[in-house]
Amino acid sequence: MEEYRTLSPEETREIGRRLAKSVRRGDVVVLEGDLGAGKTTFVQGLAEGLGIGDITRSPSFNIVNVYEGTMKLYHIDLYRLASGEDAGDLGLDEMLYNEDGVSVIEWGNRLECGLWADYISAKFSHEGADKRRIRIYRHRKKATGRDKIKR
Repeated sequence: MEEYRTLSPEETREIGRRLAKSVRRGDVVVLEGDLGAGKTTFVQGLAEGLGIGDITRSPSFNIVNVYEGTMKLYHIDLYRLASGEDAGDLGLDEMLYNEDGVSVIEWGNRLECGLWADYISAKFSHEGADKRRIRIYRHRKKATGRDKIKR
């Protein structure tokens, strides 16, 4: 587990950019945290790190946005879903672990993470006006040399 404390949205984006250095095609990143905890800001940094020029915003109304960069970024937001069971109708199975990109799921705790062999989770919490705590975990069957975010 890695833990970060950020004091601004730019610092939160920087943690996302760092993660971009270590993700690979097929990775799934599950984001958890209250509204306004920094999940979308983090994804903006991840997108920047993947060479995506589009401004990434929460896909709450579209549920899924796909961006092109050094690899595709599938940005999924499950906030509007009543339950994880509703996610089955979205075709998420076709996106998750897709070898042409990385999938990032906001409100991913609404899914059953145990279904995934390997995934990364990031838990966000408020600790003040702009202060955030971000805890990143790598859930893998077998330890690899990629267990730390590259700095």
